[in-house]
Amino acid sequence: MHGSDIVVLCAANMWHGLRYADQQLALHLAAHRPVLYVDPPMSWLTAGRDPSVRSVLREPRLRAVAPGITRLTPVVLPGPERPGMCHVTSALVRRGIRRAVNKLRAPVHAVIATSPFLDVFGSCDEHVRIFWAQDDLAGGADLLGLDPQRIRAGERRRAASADVIVASTPGVMATWETEGYEPEFIPYGSDVAHYECVGDAAPASDVGLEPPITGFVGVIGARIDFEMLEAVASSGHSLLLIGPTHRSLSNELLRRLLTHENVRWLGAKTYDELPSYLRVIDVGIVPYTDSPFNRGSFPLKTLEYLSAGKAVVATDLPAIRWLDSDLVAVSSQPSEFAAAVDTALREPSTPELIAQRRAFARNHSWDRRAIEFDRVITSRRTERANGERFAR
Repeated sequence: MHGSDIVVLCAANMWHGLRYADQQLALHLAAHRPVLYVDPPMSWLTAGRDPSVRSVLREPRLRAVAPGITRLTPVVLPGPERPGMCHVTSALVRRGIRRAVNKLRAPVHAVIATSPFLDVFGSCDEHVRIFWAQDDLAGGADLLGLDPQRIRAGERRRAASADVIVASTPGVMATWETEGYEPEFIPYGSDVAHYECVGDAAPASDVGLEPPITGFVGVIGARIDFEMLEAVASSGHSLLLIGPTHRSLSNELLRRLLTHENVRWLGAKTYDELPSYLRVIDVGIVPYTDSPFNRGSFPLKTLEYLSAGKAVVATDLPAIRWLDSDLVAVSSQPSEFAAAVDTALREPSTPELIAQRRAFARNHSWDRRAIEFDRVITSRRTERANGERFAR
């Protein structure tokens, strides 16, 4: 990593665990330039509440985790994002980034910020400052247990000090345009190579369902429309759920769904295990509710199903409409959703159709998204060097 301009990505998600957009961008951006991946700051108390991060605190704070990627885990005071503590947390994170950059002995090409609460810009004499507006966080404030007005105020502060906003969903893009900005639109992508190998993966052995199988892979919480899942289950088709539950989930909803003999929930699986489960799934579903947060999101699983060559049925969301593909069936009524699943299950997955799905997904790969990010960083650095400023 020595001697090359690096990108500092202050992520919304920890490096370990499920692989979200932050990790995907870092992995694919590292093919173009080194990345310093900065975990969300946490305190020692976090390990007491969450055993999964205890091992993280036993590791060095700065360590290499993948080719071209160094990980920094800032440890700060308790309640890092509470009102009144954000300034302290921001100062500690900036200091941690400065020290990490000094150890890496490399100039910083850009800093990418994702948190509305942490001020990380200016920590390492970076050439470009990017605010990566990933989701409609204010729209999901109830799920996050946060104040939407506080979120929006923080986002506006990050935007005001950034050289450019990168929006990841059509809804987020529209929000910043109404604020007078001209954001760059770079939606989420798919790790196509990871999912194209489903044919080579050993079929999962713990499914216990009769084919054909309808599957959902993702976090199971209040964002999920259980009426859609109930309709699919009531149709008699096998339904497989893969993923952890979110604290927002009503246990009664999941318990009732699991009373169907044709429904299985297998909990969280590792990223490397997912191809084995996608191999046994015939139709992937995206059963999201029509909520402000979902309207401002970009469901990664849609492109991941297509990368695996699977048929997709989704509820009507702006990001789904933006994809604008007849390879994704769209329905927002439970009975119609179940009927669309039934139709997709009956359609033969010919080699030609599988190839079409994968070709579509390749056009939306994380490889391409990383190239777009690199283009934005390079162009904004040129503009700053020329004394320009992005438009409002």
